[in-house]
Amino acid sequence: MQVFDVEQLRTLVAVAEAGSLTAAAPRVFLSQSSVSEQMRKLEALAGQPLLLRSKAGVQPTEAGERLLAHARRILALSDEAMRDLRGESLQGELRLAVTDYFRPAEVTRLLARLDERYPQVRLHVSILKSAAIEAGCARGEFDLGLSMRIGGAGAGKGTPTPPVAGALALSREPLVWMAANGMRLVRGESVRLLVLPDTCSLHRFTVGLLRERKVPYRVAHVASGVAGLQSALAAGLGVACLNTSALVEGVSRLAPPHGLPALPRVTFQFLPPRAGETDFVRRARELLASHLR
Repeated sequence: MQVFDVEQLRTLVAVAEAGSLTAAAPRVFLSQSSVSEQMRKLEALAGQPLLLRSKAGVQPTEAGERLLAHARRILALSDEAMRDLRGESLQGELRLAVTDYFRPAEVTRLLARLDERYPQVRLHVSILKSAAIEAGCARGEFDLGLSMRIGGAGAGKGTPTPPVAGALALSREPLVWMAANGMRLVRGESVRLLVLPDTCSLHRFTVGLLRERKVPYRVAHVASGVAGLQSALAAGLGVACLNTSALVEGVSRLAPPHGLPALPRVTFQFLPPRAGETDFVRRARELLASHLR
């Protein structure tokens, strides 16, 4: 009887989530050619195409979507069995706070995967601004906090500011100026700026940078969350400064020359342990970090 190879299924999931064979390769520690070969063998075993390939990347076919659902369950069970044998199984309640800038298009799917992989963990998830997360963690309202730190003030070299002492860095992304596809700035006109409320650190950074560089601007729209900001961008209401994983359909990097300042990178990090942290929370931080990197 023919059976699916677990590593090929793992690669299929990585390809589907990354959107391309090239982007998936580092996630599974393979070369792009090895990823292509694994997908070729998997499609041969399945007896039908699993991926639609184009210049823009790949998308699962209907059969690919069905196999992906099975693959995620198989991988979750395999991972849970290995953790159990290694004494790494997690069980308990976990209060997790995540900045709304962290991979906004993927965060719901990421949390669903965590629920699949750790079925004995009851997750209580809050999506908040980084300042609220850091303050809440200091007060003991959350067990784990995933916040964002902005790099040096527009130096363009991507040098990050020192992270919170003891924080566990997950990833770094460039900040970019974004606008609706095809939008261009008119020289001499004020930039129509789209932002979140001024309690947001990225709002304060963006406004401070434009003032420092004497770039004329006006706040054209204030959204309540990243999803609202993405919708305003796609509708052509103006320009925003966001991390690259916030790019969505209908929105692209503002094409040069645009006359706006260079931007640094941001760092996403798990906040450091609090005094008296339990072994369960410590292990949860380490294991979740391995899946969110």
